[in-house]
Amino acid sequence: MKSVSALIAGVLAILGVSPVSAEPQFLNSGKVLKGDFPFSEAVKVGNTIYLSGQVGIVPATQQLAAGGIQAESHQVMQNIKAVLEVHGYQMDNLVKCTAFLADMKEWPAFNEIYKGYLVEGKYPARSALGANGLALGARVEVECIASK
Repeated sequence: MKSVSALIAGVLAILGVSPVSAEPQFLNSGKVLKGDFPFSEAVKVGNTIYLSGQVGIVPATQQLAAGGIQAESHQVMQNIKAVLEVHGYQMDNLVKCTAFLADMKEWPAFNEIYKGYLVEGKYPARSALGANGLALGARVEVECIASK
């Protein structure tokens, strides 16, 4: 059996393909959120990356983007993009997102901004729900899963 594994590893090496590891990698670039928090910005398992929820903080200030739901929604999506890119993923690798809104009446405004960061017709699966209180008093928080 060991020779079959060695043969497969050799073929994969010739093809330039690395075997997928199921060992979780806990990722913290500090690109968006700075500080010592009890969570990882993302966890990668194999070719799938699970992002922690992002709120609309401006990385340079660590404060929420001023301007309500529109400004926070843009910043959330920019933060998601930044975390994905620092770990080798793109927005078109997103397969599932969950949006949490402080006020579901702001759902249409969020949707308008959200879809602007994605390829039309290639939207990830998504859930959206109202939340009674988000971190830092945010209007919106979005968590995502991406896969290659």
